[in-house]
Amino acid sequence: MKEKKRIIFHVDMDHFFTAIEEREHPEFRGKPVIVGADPKDGKGRGVVSTCNYSARKFGVRSGMPISKAWKLCPEAVYLPVNYELYTKVSNRIMDILRTFADKFQQWGIDEAFLDVSSKVKDYAEAERLARQIKKEIYEKEGLTCSIGVAPNKLVAKIASDFQKPDGLTIVKTEDVEKFLSSLPVRKLLWVGRKTEQKLKAMKIKTIGDLARFDPAVLTETFGIMGTQLYLMAHGIDRSEVEERNKIKSISREKTFEEDTSNFELVLGTLKKLAKEVHSDVLEENIYFKTVTVKIRYENFETHTHSKTLSFMTNRLEDLKKTAKELLKVYLRPDRKIRLIGVRVSNFVSGKRQKTLA
Repeated sequence: MKEKKRIIFHVDMDHFFTAIEEREHPEFRGKPVIVGADPKDGKGRGVVSTCNYSARKFGVRSGMPISKAWKLCPEAVYLPVNYELYTKVSNRIMDILRTFADKFQQWGIDEAFLDVSSKVKDYAEAERLARQIKKEIYEKEGLTCSIGVAPNKLVAKIASDFQKPDGLTIVKTEDVEKFLSSLPVRKLLWVGRKTEQKLKAMKIKTIGDLARFDPAVLTETFGIMGTQLYLMAHGIDRSEVEERNKIKSISREKTFEEDTSNFELVLGTLKKLAKEVHSDVLEENIYFKTVTVKIRYENFETHTHSKTLSFMTNRLEDLKKTAKELLKVYLRPDRKIRLIGVRVSNFVSGKRQKTLA
């Protein structure tokens, strides 16, 4: 029995954070708008989270140090990240997208994959469906998106970035290698700056160069990743569109070898646990809003105490400070402590993941 060809959409909202800010504040339209850290007259720390296309004309880019953005475009409107608002809008958009898909996978706060293989019989129908999605999002949220349509997630993801903003790029199965061939090799997922530099040293600049390269040499140079790079250069990707189980919380706890009333030891341990939790937060590319501490006394009496912050954060200092405040009320000279723990929850994904699977 012949396997049915897949048709996958990648929907990517255009400059999502700044687009929402322009919608909420029409007076910002036509001006460079930058969402991220406070620039503090060019002396601020932190980075640009998102910028609109007016700001990009000045060379400003996401991930750029905010101090550099200020030098390039001091006249821009600089705004703090409002994750609460962006998450509400994101949730509504994802609800819209789910109604169009056989299978759905959110990928960060402003992107999603849709498997529409049984919804459409060919690419002409796929184009009509993509235009319907764009229309519905614009009518309900006043925001534009770009959609890539292709036989797999890899190519759909690259295609959605091809004609931004408000783009629609369709890459049929027979056109995949031709579409990819002239694109810079950096467009492939998993190809960061270091990998790009290694490939350039091998005189591989485009995806076509990579597709024509000896796969044995790629495997020798990059290990199993070399094989993956070769397959991707040919537009081969069999990863499924599937909803991931969202992480509800991240936690660490420690049972002391002996019950203790040494509060210096207790607070030092709390700091170590917070660092471990923070490491997972960074690895998962998430921001948290709620911090919880857990304490168990020598008689096994157990308490938990939570605080929900007024802002989303991924900063270690915010975690340590909040956890310490919560735990301090339970530090009593007459009570020995058996166990302490720290947990973060109430998440939003603020960064783009780097792999499709």
